[in-house]
Amino acid sequence: MFTLRNTFRYSLKTVQYNQLKNFRMGRGCLGSVHLKGRSFLTLKDFKPDEIKHILWASADLKHRIKHQGEYLPLLQGKSIAMIFEKRSTRTRMSTETGFSLLGGHPCFLTPQDIHLGISESTKDTARVLSGLTDIVLARVYNHSTLEQLEKDASIPIINGLSELYHPIQILADLLTLNEHYGSLKGLTVAWIGDGNNVLHSLMMSLPKLGVNLRIATPKGYEPDATITREAQQLFKQFGTDMQLFSEPLEAAQGSNVLVTDTWVSMGQEEEKKKRIKDFQGYQITMQTGSVAASDWTFLHCLPRKSEEVNDEVFYSPRSLVFTEAENRKWTIMGLMVCILTDYRPQIPQLKL
Repeated sequence: MFTLRNTFRYSLKTVQYNQLKNFRMGRGCLGSVHLKGRSFLTLKDFKPDEIKHILWASADLKHRIKHQGEYLPLLQGKSIAMIFEKRSTRTRMSTETGFSLLGGHPCFLTPQDIHLGISESTKDTARVLSGLTDIVLARVYNHSTLEQLEKDASIPIINGLSELYHPIQILADLLTLNEHYGSLKGLTVAWIGDGNNVLHSLMMSLPKLGVNLRIATPKGYEPDATITREAQQLFKQFGTDMQLFSEPLEAAQGSNVLVTDTWVSMGQEEEKKKRIKDFQGYQITMQTGSVAASDWTFLHCLPRKSEEVNDEVFYSPRSLVFTEAENRKWTIMGLMVCILTDYRPQIPQLKL
């Protein structure tokens, strides 16, 4: 019995090793893209081919694991520290389940679990975690916290959300739109709502993929001025178009995708009454869609409130929000695999 058991264990390990070795080989497309060891704080830092490569890897993992039923332990033996100053459903669940599904070990850390910036400096925390884990995902109030972590850590840092950017959300949005339309190039996205971190990340990524952007925000809720100037340069550089409006229907005119987000972000609860008043007329309805392109769809990063979009749109066939939410998992998996391994996708490159 002892000999049989050991023989079985040896055979199983041999099979798993050979599978893992094959998984890491892949076809060498987009060969000039090397993301291993990179941090991911903002899409501003990533070139078009690098964004495309992450999306390609994400689609590959979704196909192989979800549709083909393959087991891909690409992160076996690795661990991730997940620092959450803000609560979350999608970011936590997608990262925890995704990292585990790839064979790794996620460690969830709240302000009650970790001394970040309180009884231990961010600098020291970065160095400690660098010796204990392979990667850090941090969901924080201040973007400067991420920059400090990235400066002092010797491992990659992923932005799980800050007040300035939410880049991992945009990866899910882009994959969702590519799945639906078959390509991103030439699409027009209309943002109708607050000039927040999600919008900032769209502004830093869409022009690089050939997507136009039309923005409608109430007066006083425009996107950050510095980020807007940087985005205008990007849209000019890549030959795409960005326009800013204060009327929702103007932004929606002819657009393929209508996007909104919460009007009251975490930390803005005291402004709720004022914000809801200021955003009157910004609810996305079928009337908003009536001036959009005939193939228009709707995105929302969730959680959603009814004043932002009514039920008729939110639960309609035009709404891609639940596919978008699921794709948070596949895109964070794709991102982590790109950052931590030399894996090359097996499926053909995406038409982006």
